[in-house]
Amino acid sequence: MADVETTSAETQTGTSRILPLLERYGIVVVVVLMILILWALEPEFFLTGRNFSNILKQIAENAMLALGMFLVILTAGIDLSVGSVLALAMMSVALADAAGVPWPFVILIGPLVGLAMGLFNGIGLTVLRLPHPFIMTLGTLFIARALTNLISGGVPYSGLDAGVRFLGSAQIPLPFLGQGTTLPISTFVIAVSYIGIAWFLRKTAVGRHVYAVGGSPHAARVSGIAVDRILLMVYAMCGCFAGIAGLLTAGRTNSGFPNAGLGAELDAIAAVIIGGASFFGGRGTVLGVFAGVLIMGLLRNGLNLQNVSVFWQQLLIGFVIILAVWIDVLRRRAATRT
Repeated sequence: MADVETTSAETQTGTSRILPLLERYGIVVVVVLMILILWALEPEFFLTGRNFSNILKQIAENAMLALGMFLVILTAGIDLSVGSVLALAMMSVALADAAGVPWPFVILIGPLVGLAMGLFNGIGLTVLRLPHPFIMTLGTLFIARALTNLISGGVPYSGLDAGVRFLGSAQIPLPFLGQGTTLPISTFVIAVSYIGIAWFLRKTAVGRHVYAVGGSPHAARVSGIAVDRILLMVYAMCGCFAGIAGLLTAGRTNSGFPNAGLGAELDAIAAVIIGGASFFGGRGTVLGVFAGVLIMGLLRNGLNLQNVSVFWQQLLIGFVIILAVWIDVLRRRAATRT
């Protein structure tokens, strides 16, 4: 009987050690499995340097949007306006370039426009006390899209200065990894942003307060955390990252067009949730978010290589999102039982 109890205790101890590891790094395992499966389906092309260069270029905008969205979702919020803010920032960059503004100033316009729209969202939540971020950011979605069309007249602009295009289009050749292999400069922008936010959330008191606000706003207020300042900050940062995404998109496409970013907010939300963050707030990691972005990029790339219709791709991604949220719900139920 004692042996049985000892074995049971050892099993529980082993499980208690394994589960946190799976929770933290399980998403990385999923990425590796996806790469192996797609390699098996397309052995001649998928694991080539050129294809991975394409994936890195394609995920740049969603990576920036998802990082900002992650900060908002950590506080149990949401930002539906990031796609429209991307378009407004992109069009502002293009028009400033067309007006002859020097490129060092032009590249600041995108992030500043995004920051302003993010602050607008934060003020609506903290000063106007709108009942839910869904309402405020839905309104901003329409406002930013309308402003984009008003300043552009609904007409796209192309032919940007080389300095404006640099972050979004420049690439470093890597011939030792195969002909046509390059490393996009936008990858460095992503790396710096993700490492910076990971450090901020882990190593600073304000970063830990972001998690606390998402876990329980009431408890955070009682403990002395300035909840309104945290909310204002995360929505401003989310808007700023959307503005950077607009700058990268303008550089990659060498243009500004008012229909940019349509539905991009949904891709950003999907990447964050697939990456293990909780819609209920207070849970998630920067590594998980990037893994979620990469999963979506790999999924789309693999399906494109298989000539799968974009409509079937949307269907599959929809089911993946539902599955990710369902797993989060089950995880919360298990946590409350224990």
